[in-house]
Amino acid sequence: MAYDEDLAERLRERLDGRQDVAEKRMFGGLAFLLGGHMAVCASSRGGLMVRVDPARAETLIDPPGVDNMIMRGRPMAGWLHVDRDRLGGAALDGWVDEGVAFVRTLPPK
Repeated sequence: MAYDEDLAERLRERLDGRQDVAEKRMFGGLAFLLGGHMAVCASSRGGLMVRVDPARAETLIDPPGVDNMIMRGRPMAGWLHVDRDRLGGAALDGWVDEGVAFVRTLPPK
């Protein structure tokens, strides 16, 4: 399954004008990196992959449609998957802000 082009465009719009943003095809999706770190990704599974502070991850999975990201059968600490139907309106802004805020705490690559 290919990533959602509409979601990728919405991500581009929300990240437009931020410094040091790059797009890269990764994991079958389209990732958006800041300072070399992936913040969010239009996932090949559909929906959004978002990088979050691992200490906050469990509190962020409370709404339905938000789960720990699983790759090759293993949970990825600090990564969440958000279902497409949970990304309407301002919800996407919140997830993008969450991913950007966390990667800004990391040293540039």
